[in-house]
Amino acid sequence: MDPLTHALLGATAAQAALGHRLGRQAWLPGALGGLLPDADILIRSTADPLLAIEYHRHFTHAFAFIPVGGVVAASPWLVQRRYRADWRPLLAAATIGCATHGLLDACTNYGTHLLWPFSTLRVAWHWLTTIGPLLTLALLAGLLVAVRRRSRLPAVLSLLFALGYVGVAAWQRERALDLQELIAAARGHPVVRAEMFPSVGNPVVWRSVYQSGTTLYSDRLRVLDSAGSLWKPGSTLELLLAADLPPAAAADARVRRDFARFSYFSSGWTALSDSDASVIGDARYSLSRDSFEPIWGIRFHPGSATPTEWVDQTGRNRVPVGELWREIRGTADGYRGLPAPGRVDAVAVARDSSG
Repeated sequence: MDPLTHALLGATAAQAALGHRLGRQAWLPGALGGLLPDADILIRSTADPLLAIEYHRHFTHAFAFIPVGGVVAASPWLVQRRYRADWRPLLAAATIGCATHGLLDACTNYGTHLLWPFSTLRVAWHWLTTIGPLLTLALLAGLLVAVRRRSRLPAVLSLLFALGYVGVAAWQRERALDLQELIAAARGHPVVRAEMFPSVGNPVVWRSVYQSGTTLYSDRLRVLDSAGSLWKPGSTLELLLAADLPPAAAADARVRRDFARFSYFSSGWTALSDSDASVIGDARYSLSRDSFEPIWGIRFHPGSATPTEWVDQTGRNRVPVGELWREIRGTADGYRGLPAPGRVDAVAVARDSSG
């Protein structure tokens, strides 16, 4: 999740819990605690381009790190004599803020090491995108009113709204997965694995990705009631595995290791970019709705001193607000009604066959 929302959630939670003890200042250590875990962005190396993605959302985001993070976030107050009488509520506020960070990140699809050091599982619930304006504004409004009025109630209400919003998104994802299953069945595709990814700032439009055989199928879904739900056929990709690497790359031990690291980071959703076959991308994310243009990926240079290049196109990532709004309203081009259960959609099958 973006830093502003992390800070606001930590601040709002701390103000709601400790406002009666710390007054207007309760939000400050909570905000710092909410930001602190992302200090892991400082872990990087020019000699190892994948070090940054390997350790972002890693140990600093784990449940086990929360007590440490609370102490670090509270230390700017604890080292000052005038605050020492309130060291317990200050430490609690910072710890609460730190505790919100990993949980909020786990609601996205990036993957978070909540269970480190006991498990290597990257927890990702796929309910929210990293930017959620409605959620951010609700937290900001609740915090501002709570601090201004010296009341915990607005902060509590904004937290309840945030919890409700996340709950609706989780429910919508399950409904989207049901629609995805219907579409795959209509195409006659046995599904090996499937996932559903939210679109920016809303729980209505979703990006569906599923694997059938070694092919990945990506579609757009608009999830409302049975009459209002629509879908738009998207692109098809061939899943890229270690066995598919070119001989020169497969012969380089560093390349093989880095491919395994990137595949783990991408939860195995790896495929070649449609526009540049030298780039292996994370198929969970795409710059384009109609083709696979990875937001990030890797390019190999076997035999060189640094054989792995990190390809980052996040600077090109733009949210087409007008198109997204048309998708939410159901007026965007290319959307169609859902196929009837058990009925093969001949148009979709023809499109899939053409690749």
